[in-house]
Amino acid sequence: MKRKTITALHFRPLALAGVVLTMTTVAQGQNPVPPPAAALGTPAQAAPTGPWTLQAAVDYALAHNLTVRASELTAQQQEATQRLNRAALLPTAGFTGNQSFNFGTNRDPLTNQFQAVNVRSNNFSASGQVTLFSGFQLRNTVRQGMLNAQAARVDIEKARNDLSLNVASSFLQLLLAQELIRASEARISTIREQVVRSEKLLKAGAVAEGNLLDIRAQLASEERTLVTAQNQLALAQLTLVQQLNLDPASASRFEVVVPTLPDPTTLTATADALDPNATFEQARQRLPEIKAADLRVLSAQRGLDIARGGYYPRLTLAGGVSTGFSSVRSQQVLNTDRFTLTPVFQPDPTVPTGYSPSIYVLPQPSFDRLPYKFLDQLSDNRGEFLQFTLNVPILNGLQTRVGVQQAQVSIQQATLQAEQVKLQLRQTIQQSFADALAAQRRFAASSRQVDALALAFRNAEIRFNNGLLNGTDFNQARNNLTAAQSDMIQAKYEFFFRRKVLDFYQGKPLAL
Repeated sequence: MKRKTITALHFRPLALAGVVLTMTTVAQGQNPVPPPAAALGTPAQAAPTGPWTLQAAVDYALAHNLTVRASELTAQQQEATQRLNRAALLPTAGFTGNQSFNFGTNRDPLTNQFQAVNVRSNNFSASGQVTLFSGFQLRNTVRQGMLNAQAARVDIEKARNDLSLNVASSFLQLLLAQELIRASEARISTIREQVVRSEKLLKAGAVAEGNLLDIRAQLASEERTLVTAQNQLALAQLTLVQQLNLDPASASRFEVVVPTLPDPTTLTATADALDPNATFEQARQRLPEIKAADLRVLSAQRGLDIARGGYYPRLTLAGGVSTGFSSVRSQQVLNTDRFTLTPVFQPDPTVPTGYSPSIYVLPQPSFDRLPYKFLDQLSDNRGEFLQFTLNVPILNGLQTRVGVQQAQVSIQQATLQAEQVKLQLRQTIQQSFADALAAQRRFAASSRQVDALALAFRNAEIRFNNGLLNGTDFNQARNNLTAAQSDMIQAKYEFFFRRKVLDFYQGKPLAL
């Protein structure tokens, strides 16, 4: 027997118990599938040219499914948020600059003098700020974001597992439909032979015409059953094609590799091979939804720490430098090439009193008033500042208190959700255990019933061919055998599906 193994170990367990291996349910439970994931940039993967194995179908679906892609984008968005949370711990800095033009009588922004001239001015400033203490809110926000990012990554695994499980379920449903068709075709072949035989017996006068009419009616009924099974196969093919995001036009040409499934009665009894409690402990430590629920409980606890940080003071440190330029500001510059002669009167002590004082002429330095250079003015007008700011919360409309209460409720909600997930997992494992055991027993009982009804049908066929049994009783024997065969086939696939569910819970690969 050739086995095809799926190495993805984590399928969503809670969805397994609700899948019923009947083609009617498949036809009614499918939703429209959006365009291929390649439209979102997912690397394209070539579709197999031959019949599809279960492993190939799962791999192709994982590479093209939009739900998985959406989960990946959600995780990327959460990681980007986490980078912002980390960046909030860093200082902030900025630079600003402006230029203005004033006309008419205006105040010089640098000299504070009112002048009736046109003024062009520039202002430049650079500042920075860092939070020294904020009740550990920033640090707790980083830790909460880390937990949320981990939960988002686990959700990707959960989405991949859900998709893998759905593809495996559809694959088994397609196999079931094919086996029902094969059984129906075999019955039609047998009935047609009986029609030919009955026509010959009628011509020979060995049977009544009513027997031939009854067998023809049975043939028409079985042909209707075959058409129904073929329609169910077409729907199963379309469902699997949609899950793979292939062209729906290829559904009629979609083929799968049919594995050889062993007789369920030859396998180890489910009741002896499994322990529901041990299986639950293994699944609880491995399943992604359990991990995600626990991570969100821790995230909610960090949210409470963030809310409580609002009770603490907030200390920040800020500093900066600024400068400016004004077009009307001027400066005095010494002119070394030009001097002003200024007379100075000074008495001469050698001259008797009453005579005129001596007059001296002394050169005085000359200054020119020139416009202020741009770079010089920026350097001369520079100013710096450094400040500490302490904000002590006293009353803020009970926002902090209410925020703490909301965070406490969020913890309770997250804890309750985690307990619900675990409880549902335990119940699902117990239900899957009971379903697998029931399916195995039903298959064994159906097998015995088929054997007994097959003998009864052969006896009825001999009597019918010899004219000893009417058509109604003969058709009833055939219908009983047909119903038993159909029930045995469905029990067989249900057993293997439930058994693979339990294998999944135990951490075993899902194999066909």
